[in-house]
Amino acid sequence: MRKRYDLASIREAPMKPYIVIVHKDENSAYGMTFPDAPGCFSAADEIDDIFAMAAEALALWAEGMREDGNSIPTPRLLSELKSHPRWADDFANAAFIFAIDPPSRRPIKRLDAMDDVR
Repeated sequence: MRKRYDLASIREAPMKPYIVIVHKDENSAYGMTFPDAPGCFSAADEIDDIFAMAAEALALWAEGMREDGNSIPTPRLLSELKSHPRWADDFANAAFIFAIDPPSRRPIKRLDAMDDVR
């Protein structure tokens, strides 16, 4: 027997945000790691660019995961991540952390600069 889902309740239950750990060493860009998005990382030279760069990196990572047939991990709570031994040093040494909305399930439209030439 197939399980039935109430679409209204699914829409009302938003996915938890992804946590981004930001590091900044002297004379370097801001580096970003995503504990619940293995292999996803980004960097920004200016603090004002961090949020856009993080959103783009997470969206492209999710698209690549889907294209490869992999499932996208459910993000953990901040309290879970902070208590995890793998991430303890990263949180301790972070310039700051922030949460970002999960990537859209819609594919990203990539533009090809050669389209105008062809």
